[in-house]
Amino acid sequence: MLTLWLVASVIGEILLFLLLYPHMPPGNATEEAHNQVVTNTVISAIMIPIIMMVWVYFGYAVAVFRRRPGDTSDGPYITGHMRVQTVWMVVTSAIVLFLAAFGTYALADNGSGAGQGPSPLFTPSGGQKVLQVQVIAQQWWFTFRYPSYGGVETAVLEIPSHTTVEFDVTSLDVIHSFWAYQLGVKADAVLGADNHAYVETKNPMSFNIRCAELCGLWHGYMAETGYVVSPSDFASWISRQQFNYRTITPNLPKCAPSYIPTPYYRAG
Repeated sequence: MLTLWLVASVIGEILLFLLLYPHMPPGNATEEAHNQVVTNTVISAIMIPIIMMVWVYFGYAVAVFRRRPGDTSDGPYITGHMRVQTVWMVVTSAIVLFLAAFGTYALADNGSGAGQGPSPLFTPSGGQKVLQVQVIAQQWWFTFRYPSYGGVETAVLEIPSHTTVEFDVTSLDVIHSFWAYQLGVKADAVLGADNHAYVETKNPMSFNIRCAELCGLWHGYMAETGYVVSPSDFASWISRQQFNYRTITPNLPKCAPSYIPTPYYRAG
């Protein structure tokens, strides 16, 4: 049984790193997403020997302890095994403590990509030199404001590559959740709250934006596409937005006070 467990565990670890790791969600588009891939891989690597132990023992128990024809006994009385119980307690405690320490480190490493409320404990190594983007959720849309560019608010999210971005996530009505999947960013959007999340972008790409909190009738249609573009393309794009919305931007309060019309057309 020990030999079978070792062989199965080794095969499982090899398959994990050769086949699953290159495709582990959410990908490697940002530093935060990469950290999540590493975390998912570490947890999977720890779980594989445990799963294999359970499977091998189940198979062993079915083969060895099955009731045979003519056998009417209940089997020997089992009173426990101190060494097995001790090993089990030591190993499981070590795994739990390691995962707790590793999870804390992963959260603290270069920001977490998760919402940390108005006073984040973990910030990227880039310090305060970041691009701030306010994410405003409402039924049933996201809009995005750029305070460092005059507070212009757009219906499309574009951010420059190789840049640290601070998302300040809030809501105008019910609880939403801003989930930029490929960026490794997920933060709740709550009325009257400012939920910070950080991300360090890499190369230009497109990414999916979803609301990950059931927020009403058209929750399923609260889906958009964002873009990571080159710094020069971002500069051109944000200049066009500032020009297009030049008559509106000066009148915007901290958060937009009105709703975008109900998106019936998005439902087909």
